[in-house]
Amino acid sequence: MSQGESSDAYAIEVLELLAREAPAGEIEGLLDAARHAPVDVGQIRRVERATRLGLCVLALFGQRQKREADLAALVDTARDLTYPHDLDNLLRVIIRQARRLLSFDMAYISLVAEDGGWYVRTSEGETTALGVGLRVEPGYGFGDAVIAKNSAFWTADYLKDTRIKHTERIDEVVRAEGQRAILAVPLHRGGAPFGALYGSDRTVRHFTPDEVGLMRTLADLATVAIDKSSVLDQVRADVSDLEHDTVRAELSLTRMRGLLESHRRLIGLVVGGSDLTAVTAAAGHALDGTLVVHDPAGRTMAATGELTGLDGIEVTEAVLDSHARRRPVELGSGLWIAPLEASGENLGALFLRPEVPLLPEDEQLFQLAAQAVSMVLLLQRSTAIAEGPVRDELLDDLLTDGTRPQYQLADRARRLGVDLDEPHVVVVARPEGGELGRAAVWASSYAHRMGGLKGVRTGCVVLMLPGTDASDAARRVSAELSPLLTDAVTVAAAGPGSGAAQVGRVHQEAMRCLDAATLLRGVGATASPGDLGFLGLLLSDEHDIDGFITSAIGPVIDYDAQRFTELVKTAQAYFDADRSPTYAAETLHVHPNTVSRRLERIAELLGPHWHKPQQALEVQLALKLHHTRQVLTARRTGHRRRDADDAPAAADHTE
Repeated sequence: MSQGESSDAYAIEVLELLAREAPAGEIEGLLDAARHAPVDVGQIRRVERATRLGLCVLALFGQRQKREADLAALVDTARDLTYPHDLDNLLRVIIRQARRLLSFDMAYISLVAEDGGWYVRTSEGETTALGVGLRVEPGYGFGDAVIAKNSAFWTADYLKDTRIKHTERIDEVVRAEGQRAILAVPLHRGGAPFGALYGSDRTVRHFTPDEVGLMRTLADLATVAIDKSSVLDQVRADVSDLEHDTVRAELSLTRMRGLLESHRRLIGLVVGGSDLTAVTAAAGHALDGTLVVHDPAGRTMAATGELTGLDGIEVTEAVLDSHARRRPVELGSGLWIAPLEASGENLGALFLRPEVPLLPEDEQLFQLAAQAVSMVLLLQRSTAIAEGPVRDELLDDLLTDGTRPQYQLADRARRLGVDLDEPHVVVVARPEGGELGRAAVWASSYAHRMGGLKGVRTGCVVLMLPGTDASDAARRVSAELSPLLTDAVTVAAAGPGSGAAQVGRVHQEAMRCLDAATLLRGVGATASPGDLGFLGLLLSDEHDIDGFITSAIGPVIDYDAQRFTELVKTAQAYFDADRSPTYAAETLHVHPNTVSRRLERIAELLGPHWHKPQQALEVQLALKLHHTRQVLTARRTGHRRRDADDAPAAADHTE
C-alpha cells in the first residue's frame, strides 16, 4: 500500500470512529499506532492532523450534546416552574436546578432589602452560617455590582478578588463555608433588579460564557416564575378576601334579616296594643340579655330581670350622656344605656346587660328596642290623654258629688282599671309658675301609668294613686314633675283611705297639708300629715294620736317595755325640771349620773337633736299624750274592776 493510500485509510478509520461515537482514547490510539509503524514523517503529520480534526469534531459533538442536555434541563425546569408553588418552594426549585445544571457546590437567592442591602431568602448546599436570613449591608459584597449594573458578575476566588468591597463579617462566613468561585446573575422585573441568583464552588473556577449564559437563562425563567407566583399569591389573596367578604356579607345579611324580623316583631307588639312589660320581655329575648326600663325619676317601670348598681353616679352621668348623644352608650362594666325620648322630651332610659358582647347589628337592635319602648310610653300617654276627660270627670265626682251612689262610682272606676276598695292616697301639686297645663298633661300620663286618677282643681293637679305611704307618693311626684317645669312645684299628700267615700276626705286633708307646707316650709316643699309632726295630727281628720306618739317617742316606749327601764319617766322629769339633769335626779330620787346615762340612751334612740326646740316640742307633746293615755286606760280598767266586784251584790239585792 502506498503512503497516500495509508493516510486515506487512516482518515477513513478516524471517520468510522467518529461515526460510532467512539471515545477520544481510541482516536488517540490510532495516532500511537501510526507513530510505531514504518512510515515516513510526512505521513505521520497527516495522521496527526486527521487525529486533531477528529478530536475537534468529537469535542464539538460533546459541546452540542451538553447544550442539548442543558436545554432539556431548562425545559424541565420551566415545566417544574409552571406548577403552582408558594414563593419559598419556588425559590428552592430554582436553586436546586442551578446546582444540577452548573454543578455548583451550593446555590442561593438573595433579595433586595428596604435599606438597599440584601438578604438571603433561601439556599441549598450550605454547611455553616451562610443560610436563610443572612444580611449584607449596602455597598458590600458584589451584590451591589450585580444590582447596579443589572448584569452577571463572577469571581474565581472571592477572598482574593480586589474588585469586591469586603466586610469582615461576610468574609468570615465565606471563609467558614469554604467558598472560592461565585457567580451571580440578577433577577429583574421590568428592567429593575429585585434580587440575584448565586452559585458557588469551594474550588477556584473560571466560568465560561456558556455557563454565564445558562445561569442568566435560568434566572430569567426564575423571574417569570416568581412573577407568576406573586400574581397567583395576589389572586389567592383576592379570592380569599372575596370569600371572606362573601361570608361576612352573608353573615351580615343574616343578622340584618334577624334585626328586621326582631324589629317587625317589636313594632307588631306595639301596634297590637301590648303593654310595656310584654314589649320589654320580647326585646330582652331578642337581645339575649336583661332589660330594665326606668322613668325619668329613675324608677323601674318594667324589667326582665334584676340589675344592680343602676343608682350610681357613673350610671347617672351615662344616662345624661346617652340623652345628649341621642344614641346608646356603653359603660366599662358591659352595661348598655339607651335614651327613651320623643320630640326632645325625656321619657326615661333603657338598660341592657347582654350575655355576650354586642355586635354592631345588636347595637342597632338595642336602639330600635328603645324606640319601641318609647312608642309604648307615648301610646300609654295618648291613651291617658284620650281617657283624660272620663277619668277627670270620675275624680271630680269622687271629690264633690256626695249624692251619687257609691256603687256607681266604684263601677265607673273599675271600667277604667281603678279599684276604689284598695288603699289609696291623694296627692295635690301646685305649680308656682303658672305652668298648670303642662303639669296636667304630665299628670295624665303618670296617673295612667300608676293605675290612678287625675284631675285639676283650684290651680292644683290632683292625683288619686294606689298605695299606703303618702309621704313617699308626694316625694315621687315632686321628683318627676319638678324637672319638667320652669318654676318650683309644691306637693302635699294624705291618706291612705279606702272606698269612694274616703277620696273627698283625704283630698281635703291633703289640701290642708299643702297650705301648711307652704306656710311652714315655703314654695317647692313636699309634705304629708306624717311629715308635719303634731301639726299633721291637728290637720288630719282621723287624729291619729297613736301614730303620732309612735313616730315621736315610739323607740323609747318600746325600750322601756322590753328592758323594764324608766326612760319615758326620765324624759318627762327632764323637761319638767327645765332640762336640768340634777333637778330631774332629785325628782326621780336617783343619782345625777344615772339621769345622764338615761339621757344618753334616749339620744341614741331618738337622735342627738331630740332635746332641741323643734323636735323637743313634739317629744313633749307625745310624752303628755302618752301619760294621758296611760291615766285614762288605768281609770277605765279600775271602773271595770269595781263594776265586776259590785255585780253579785246587785244581783242579790234584786233577788
